[in-house]
Amino acid sequence: MKTKRRTTFALASVAVLPLALAGCTEKSTASTDDITVTASDDTCDVSADSGTTGNSTFQVTNNGTKVTEFYVFAEGDRAMGEVENIGPGLTRQLIVSLPDAGTYQLACKPGMVGDGIRQEFTVTGDSMSASEESGQLAEAADGYRRYIRSQVVALQDTTQQFVDAVKAGNIDQAKALFPVSRTYYERIEPEAESFGELDPKLDLREADLEPGQEWTGFHRLEKDLWVTGPQPDTNAIADQLVVDVQYLADQVNAEDYTIDPTKIAGDAQGLLDEISTSKITGEEDIFSHTDLWDFQANVDGSQAAVAALQPIIDERNPELAANITQRFADLDAELAQYRQGDGFVFYDTVDEQQRQELSRKIDALSAEVSQVQGVVAGA
Repeated sequence: MKTKRRTTFALASVAVLPLALAGCTEKSTASTDDITVTASDDTCDVSADSGTTGNSTFQVTNNGTKVTEFYVFAEGDRAMGEVENIGPGLTRQLIVSLPDAGTYQLACKPGMVGDGIRQEFTVTGDSMSASEESGQLAEAADGYRRYIRSQVVALQDTTQQFVDAVKAGNIDQAKALFPVSRTYYERIEPEAESFGELDPKLDLREADLEPGQEWTGFHRLEKDLWVTGPQPDTNAIADQLVVDVQYLADQVNAEDYTIDPTKIAGDAQGLLDEISTSKITGEEDIFSHTDLWDFQANVDGSQAAVAALQPIIDERNPELAANITQRFADLDAELAQYRQGDGFVFYDTVDEQQRQELSRKIDALSAEVSQVQGVVAGA
């Protein structure tokens, strides 16, 4: 049983409503055991401050004017689950597995920036080891973990090639390798986001820099390659990128690295939210206009996460499984018309009407994938 206590915290921040969700509504089916989260532009009102080990369901409503996110963090800011791209007036459901007793942190992030509006959430009860999962759930977790690790190996290889080209001053080669190396990161970005401040080190955009924050990672090098030319610290930034990718590899290859099936479903949805939040508007790769490479990578990663869960979805909700398969096929067909050689056309050549059609396809897919977490959790 959850202890009910209403707590409000405050924060101020800014954001722009993503194109893909402008004007759309979303509904979630709540039960009496669900924890409600009411977010505004400067508050995060949560209906409970404690729960028990196992699955917890949060119904997150955004009553503010800014797009928001909601996270559940374990010690060290390890994200146990998150729901992103919650536009004004929307309610999104997050089912998160909290296997161990202890103190977690809940955070609303109005504007999708900063540390968020936080409060503690105490979990009691017996620990539920990932090893207790059996059958399809265990197979899903093992399969997705193998996928994550394989993508990180490819990320290390292609990032090193990219960095070598940057440091050699081979601008054309570095530009060609930029979207290729990012592909392997974009496929697994929600997992990278799980490890504290790693994602901002690797993937922070200039527009999201906070005062005094050091800018590192892919997008800093993107600006050096496409706008300013190499800077005195470009090589140092490139070297740091290799170090940060190695840190990601160390984390996902650790013996104690586990991933819960409900988190896999959350990753599938989170990757689609990534497209709605920044790719569809062209904000992600604003200097290189290689957004469609990232777009495809997010779709690939979402599809891989769903594939890991496919036997469970097929068994519990075959109609949903068929709908998801069709929606992925529709989106793949839409993306195919923008392919050019081994990559894609630059996104600044895609007009507003074409972007709206891509947006409609991703919204249709997202509406189906958003149901997977509840199916996997048995909700």
